[in-house]
Amino acid sequence: MTIQQGNKNTTNRFRRDSRNRRDQQPENEYLEKIIYVNRVSKTVKGGRHFGFSVLVCVGDENGSVGIALGKAKAVPDAVRKGFERARKDMVKVDLYKDTVPHPYIGRFGSAEVVIRPAAPGTGVIAGGASRAIFQALGVKDVLVKRIGSKNPVNIAKATMNALKAMRSVGTVAKHRNLAPVQVVTGKGE
Repeated sequence: MTIQQGNKNTTNRFRRDSRNRRDQQPENEYLEKIIYVNRVSKTVKGGRHFGFSVLVCVGDENGSVGIALGKAKAVPDAVRKGFERARKDMVKVDLYKDTVPHPYIGRFGSAEVVIRPAAPGTGVIAGGASRAIFQALGVKDVLVKRIGSKNPVNIAKATMNALKAMRSVGTVAKHRNLAPVQVVTGKGE
């Protein structure tokens, strides 16, 4: 938009500045996924009061991930609360070549999640809550099998328990003051 000012054309500086500021806002550096939305109701004298709980996961697609449950009277508020809490509760996970370093069974309540490393090109073979977590984590190849409970909250927590417990060869070697080769071969001293 140009404005005639005397004899010369000038560009509307205010509109251009606001457009530039909007374009320069940093993009969200985290991948945010909504895993599960649950509506709950409380029956009171005047009728029903509805609330929502939302299970979300946040990850940087580079080895860090967090999950959280946000609760509120409206879905957007619950989602916002969940994402804020998930960002605070992020954990760093040891990965090995776009997959997990070793097989592990994660447990929470009656939910069990069997996690196994996969060959390159396999993809994320997982369902529901586990798939969202591994995508946010940045894992490209993994095999996951859910056993027991179908509750998405418990499955997500079982998956996180497994991921927190996984250790790469390098981490174990550093912890034991050994060379990585000694850890792999089992010759400790």
